[in-house]
Amino acid sequence: MTLPPDSSPLPRSERKPLYVQVVTQPALNGCWAVNISETGIGLIATPSGPAEGPREGEELEMAFTLPDSRARIRVRGMVRWRHDPAERDEGAVTALGVSFHAFENSDGVTLKRYLLDHKLYVAVVYAEESELRGLREALESHVRLRFVQASEDVDSLLGRGDISALLVCGRNEARAIALVERLAARRAESDPSGAGPASDLAPRILYCAPAVPSRLVELFNQGKIFRALVPPIEPVALRQAVLQASRELGLRTEQRRAALELERNLLRERAREAPRLSPGADVANEPGFRSPVMRQVLELVRVAAPHRVAVLLQGETGTGKEVLARVIHRLSGRSSLPLVVQDCGALTETLLASELFGHVKGAFTGAVADHPGLFVLADGGTIFLDEIENTTPNLQSKLLRVLESGDVRPVGGTQIRRVDVRIIAASNRDLAEEVRAGRFRSDLFYRLNSFTIDLPPLRERPEDILDLARYFLGHFNRTLRRSASGLSAEAEQILVSARWPGNVRELRNCIERAVLLSGDEELVTRRHLPPALVSSVEGSRRQVRVNGSGSLRERLEQMEKEIIREALERHGGVVRRAAAALEMDPVTLGRRVRRHGLLPREP
Repeated sequence: MTLPPDSSPLPRSERKPLYVQVVTQPALNGCWAVNISETGIGLIATPSGPAEGPREGEELEMAFTLPDSRARIRVRGMVRWRHDPAERDEGAVTALGVSFHAFENSDGVTLKRYLLDHKLYVAVVYAEESELRGLREALESHVRLRFVQASEDVDSLLGRGDISALLVCGRNEARAIALVERLAARRAESDPSGAGPASDLAPRILYCAPAVPSRLVELFNQGKIFRALVPPIEPVALRQAVLQASRELGLRTEQRRAALELERNLLRERAREAPRLSPGADVANEPGFRSPVMRQVLELVRVAAPHRVAVLLQGETGTGKEVLARVIHRLSGRSSLPLVVQDCGALTETLLASELFGHVKGAFTGAVADHPGLFVLADGGTIFLDEIENTTPNLQSKLLRVLESGDVRPVGGTQIRRVDVRIIAASNRDLAEEVRAGRFRSDLFYRLNSFTIDLPPLRERPEDILDLARYFLGHFNRTLRRSASGLSAEAEQILVSARWPGNVRELRNCIERAVLLSGDEELVTRRHLPPALVSSVEGSRRQVRVNGSGSLRERLEQMEKEIIREALERHGGVVRRAAAALEMDPVTLGRRVRRHGLLPREP
């Protein structure tokens, strides 16, 4: 299937919230679209198991019918992301984001034109003749209207898949209230057949009647009615209410899609982190903690862990700050209570505030229920705030309040809840420098700076490299069902010589790739390692080689100078660390550094 060239290119359309049933191959049970654009589609489905249907990176064929035009679209796409629920409860659905690759015949142009011409559809139920003209004048220039009078026609109309709001006229109060309650019950239960769109993506209901009965107030307070309108209604007010209800549904769709994709990304990233600690094991014997410099870090951890003091972990990206936070929590008296992890760089300020402090129903668009927040969920335990340097000053002031008083107030709420939470923060930048640059609040820094632990980069702990590499090799043999038999001497030498700018995470990815490329019972060799890694190591070795003429003594002196220079560069100019890497006495190395003129001159 190919998309034919279009001699008159059309402008790009935005994503539309359309709810249409989609037939896929490989088959997905109960598959519906929740949004469609000219480049991709968002799907929800109810497969019988996580193995059913296409996985990420796999292709699939899709067919669906566009509402109103009844045009049948056939397209091939690729699954860009897929999110399966952790527990397959009754309301759980699988979500997929699919990018389009090739349309059949001119279906791509048909879809593009449909999306450009598409307007929001609003169903008007039980409107009387005297109301029709006013409704048309107020709304028809902005939305497409469908007028129905029978209850069964409402069900048929909702099955179209493009109705975003229902305006129920309630001059006949009993009939209108009965319809609202039935639709609200249907929304709460999703689709009784189990094949329809999820309840939070159902069309919004507006109620228009001369009087507001008490039962209507109850339905509104339960969130089953979006808004109640009492005549006389100005056309502008009516139009704004209907458009807000319709667009709120589109926003809710996008929030759900983004939340599912974000959750999937966070779960994948956490699964790719450094080694998990075995329950009851001695931390000092865990991979990655056996070098002298990491044993010094563990001594600091043992001092801080039993106390409620806030801990600040600083180190380059990928050094294992979350792993160390889990060690602190495990060695504390709170180990039987929750450890909650939040990446502060993954969300906007509003979403992060809602995630940390919670929100009340109605605090913002999409807040359809109270949310307790992570601080409340972590009450009695520990909360780990990663990449805290990415928070805004406004959010930092709220974090300071929690640190000082333990008081948490949800977004949009007035009630304050007191929590007992131990905070561990992490930053891959120097927070003191961030304070001096005016990017981080000094008062919050001094509260977090009660006990700071600096994690050394992997290049400063060479004793841990092969230990971690062997751990990851065994881990991926199990998870990827491979059988790599070990590391060759050449591969070990390359791993130890590398600088590892990505630290433990980069080493982990390197071994994952090597295990995938290795054959059954095959040693991991140089050819299984990333070419960029091998090239960087060989480039460093070439820099150490000495060319030219001269006596043996002169050439050995030059080689020694280059080796010492490279060691100092790798260890930040710290002679003691360079001496440990070269297995030399620090005093001896210091003399040779001065002899070769490698120390910076004092002013």
